[in-house]
Amino acid sequence: MCLLVLENIGNLDVSINSIYNKEGVQIFDVTIKSDEAIVPKPVTIQWKIPAHNVKGVWKPTTDFEKRIQADWELEHLESRISIDAPIISLFGNDDTNVHTFACSNAINKLELNARIREEDDCFYCHITFLSERLSPLNEFKAQIRIDSAPKHFSTALNEVAAWWETFDNLKPAFVPQIAKTPLYSTWYNFHQNLEVEKLLAECRIAYSLGYKVIIIDDGWQTNDTNRGYDYTGDWTPDRISKTKEFVDAVHEIGMKVGFWYSVPFCGVKSRAYKVFENKLLTKTHRWAPVFDPRFPEVREYLINIYKNALQEWGLDGFKLDFIDDFRLYDETVLTDADGRDYSSINEAVDRLLSDVMSELKAINPDVFIEFRQRYTGPAMRKFGNMMRAFDCPGDGTMNRIRIADIRMLCGETAVHADMLTWHKDEKVEVAALQVVNTLFGVPQLSVMLQEVPQDHIDMIQFYTKYWNDNANVLMEGKFVPSKPLANYPIQQVTKGDHQIIGLYDEYVVSLATTKKYFDIINGQLATQVVLDVAADFGTYNCIVYDCKGTIFASNEITLNQGLYKIEVPACGLIQLTLKN
Repeated sequence: MCLLVLENIGNLDVSINSIYNKEGVQIFDVTIKSDEAIVPKPVTIQWKIPAHNVKGVWKPTTDFEKRIQADWELEHLESRISIDAPIISLFGNDDTNVHTFACSNAINKLELNARIREEDDCFYCHITFLSERLSPLNEFKAQIRIDSAPKHFSTALNEVAAWWETFDNLKPAFVPQIAKTPLYSTWYNFHQNLEVEKLLAECRIAYSLGYKVIIIDDGWQTNDTNRGYDYTGDWTPDRISKTKEFVDAVHEIGMKVGFWYSVPFCGVKSRAYKVFENKLLTKTHRWAPVFDPRFPEVREYLINIYKNALQEWGLDGFKLDFIDDFRLYDETVLTDADGRDYSSINEAVDRLLSDVMSELKAINPDVFIEFRQRYTGPAMRKFGNMMRAFDCPGDGTMNRIRIADIRMLCGETAVHADMLTWHKDEKVEVAALQVVNTLFGVPQLSVMLQEVPQDHIDMIQFYTKYWNDNANVLMEGKFVPSKPLANYPIQQVTKGDHQIIGLYDEYVVSLATTKKYFDIINGQLATQVVLDVAADFGTYNCIVYDCKGTIFASNEITLNQGLYKIEVPACGLIQLTLKN
C-alpha cells in the first residue's frame, strides 16, 4: 500500500516508513522534520483502495450516518483530545472489516476521511496533521495503523483500542468497581429544581432497586433555574448549602455521591468572571464564556475546585461536563504569549486533566470521573473511567447505538447509558424499551421513582437485578454489535459458557456454538423470537419472563439444528440453561 504526501509542505521533510506488516495489519512511522524550529503547515497523507464489498463507513460519533459518502460532500472527521477518536472503519455487507485505519496521535487536532470517488470507484483515505497551530517545532512523529484483515469490524476496532493503550501518553485510567455500578442521576427528573428531602427519598428507593451511586447534576450550586450557565465558575453550593451534611446523609443510605461541573464555563454573573475576564478562549459562546486552560492560574483555579470538593464534602466522584468546549474559537489567539504556557489548547487540556487526576487520586484512588460523548476517545480514557452516551432523552434506539459505538473503542473503561427517562403514565412495556435498549452499558436512571406506578418499579427492579447479577458477563465479555447500518438490531456479549443476546427488531437470532447459558433479551414489542440453531445443542430448561419479572412460561426445549419459535412477552427475557 502506498501512502502519499499531498500538501505543499515547504521546508518540511516528511518520511513514511513501514515498521510492521503481518496478518493484514500494517503500521507506518510518520516523521515530519524541519532544520529549524518553525510553526509547520498542515501535512496530508492519502492513499486509496478499491471499493470492494464496502457497505458503510464507521466513525466514532456518526450515530445514524454510517453510509458511504462521496468525495464531494460533508465535512471531514475532526479528532482531538476532547473530540472523537482518530479512527475510521470501512465495513462489508456481512459486517466484515474491509479497511480500518487509525492514528496514534489522539491529542492534537487531526482531520480524517474515507470517501468514494465516482470516477474510479475507489475509496480515498486521508489523515491531515498539524492543521491547528502548534508552538514552533523541529520534529513531529506519529504512527498510522491500517487493518485490512477479514474479521468482524468490531474486532478491528477493539484491536485499535488495545494498540492505543500501548503508547505511554494514552494509558487508560484505573476503573474502580463503583464506575461499573448502576447509577441514579438527577438531570432529567429534577433538572435544576433540586430539593434535598425529595432527593434523599429518591436515594432510598433507588438504593433498594440496586442503584449504588447518585450523580447530583446541575442545580446544586445555584438557585437560578433558567437552565443556563451564567453563574458557572464559582461552584459555591447555594441550593444544597449544607453540602457535607447532604453527602453524609446519602452515604448513610449506602450510596456513593458525585457532583456535576461544567468545567470550561465561566458565567458572566460569576465572581470568577471578574477575575479571569481576560483569560478566556471566547466570550461569545452561546452558553457562557470559556476559560483558557493555557494559563497556569486558570488550571490551578479549576484543580482546586475539585480537590476542595473531594476533601471538604467527601465526594466520591465527578461528572465533568462540556470538556469539548475547550477548543479554538474565532477570537482565540494561538500563541503562548501574555502569560500562557501553551500555545496549543489541546495540549493544555491534556495538562489540566492530568493534573486534576493526579490531585484527586492522591486523595481517593477510587474516585470516579464521568465524561460523555464526544469526549470519549483514547486520550480521554487517561482521565475518565466512566464514558456516557451523549444525551438522548426518551430515545432508546439512539442510546443503544451510542453505547455500542463508545464500547467498541473503550477497552476496560466503563461505558454508561445516557440517563433513562420516560413519561410516568407510559405503558410499562413501552417504558421497558428504554431499559432493555441499554443493558449492554451501565444503567443510569433518571425517573422520579416516587411518582411512577408500581409496575414501572417492578420492571426497573427486575432488569436492574438482572444487570447486577450478570454484570461480569455484560461488562467483561466479548461484545459484538451487528448490522451497523440497521442500528445494531442484534447485540451479543459472550464470556465463557454464557452468552447474552439483545434482539431489537424482528430478526432471526443465530446460535452458532453451544453454551451452557443463553439469555435472549426481547428488546422490542413483538411477542416471539425465532432461533436458528447451528447444531445439536441438547436439552435446555427454558424460562420466559415478562418485563416485570413474572414467569410467563417454564418448560424444556431440545435444541437440535434448525429453527425454533419461542413466545415471549414484549420486552421480556428468555433464559436457556443446558440440562446435565
